[in-house]
Amino acid sequence: MADVRDVNLNRLGIYAAVVEAGSLTAAAERLGLAKTVVSTHMQRLEAEVGASLLIRTTRRLNVTEAGRRFYEAAREILRAAEEALADVAGDGGPLRGTLRVTAPIDFGQLVVAPAIVALRRMHPELDIELICNDRYMDLVAENIDVAIRLGRLADSTYRTVKIGSYAKWVVAAPEFVAKYGEPRDPADLASMPYVAVSILPHPFSFELQNTRGTKKTVKCGRSGFLANTATACRAATLAGGGFGVLTDFSVAGDVAAGALVRLLPRWVAPESDIRAVFPPTNRVPAKALALVDLLRPQSS
Repeated sequence: MADVRDVNLNRLGIYAAVVEAGSLTAAAERLGLAKTVVSTHMQRLEAEVGASLLIRTTRRLNVTEAGRRFYEAAREILRAAEEALADVAGDGGPLRGTLRVTAPIDFGQLVVAPAIVALRRMHPELDIELICNDRYMDLVAENIDVAIRLGRLADSTYRTVKIGSYAKWVVAAPEFVAKYGEPRDPADLASMPYVAVSILPHPFSFELQNTRGTKKTVKCGRSGFLANTATACRAATLAGGGFGVLTDFSVAGDVAAGALVRLLPRWVAPESDIRAVFPPTNRVPAKALALVDLLRPQSS
């Protein structure tokens, strides 16, 4: 059995980067090191722990079963070290380490990415990776510090905090309105070409609510466009492919610029939460809370 005194703990961060990046080359680019240096560190780490951690082939790099267990333990050690440094630095100290964030594609691009730029200006020693994905990522398995999620969340043991809310507007391009006219009632939408988000449970139906609280469900029989991301649906709506029911944060600028027109402006899809989700650790890292604080004014 290897003795911890014989292991260079500085190699743990490099090893974690190799596993997360999926190759020595990608890890070297992320770390700003030469590939040969990263390879040497991995060879020496395997010698120090007395086990094969990685399987290298000409085409790819795989992690052994022992290597996967060692990676999970290494991540816990690195996370604990980062939290200890944050405690020592105090609340007003600079943030360091790495912050991994995941968010839906449209919200990530439009809201989270600018907030991350602002956070890095405030804390230049903090490295941040944003992963935009419309699927839910496993926060523990994929080493995510904070996930930004929209809408209703499934019950879980994860900590969550509300950072804002959003609604959906019925919008269309001016040329679409010129061709099909403006609907007077939600029921009129059912016969118009609709830009639908395919990943929703019921992509061809949606609920609208007016200022008096009256709710109506619209079921569309025709689809002008079907796509698996809200970003693609916004682009199709801008191009006149149909009307869309899109998030206010993604189309408010288009409406203000005249690129889109709000249809039935007294009707919106009911508001939903924007929440930050944290993995089930003893303490939420200060770096994750700092990002949440920046997002709150942009999400309300």
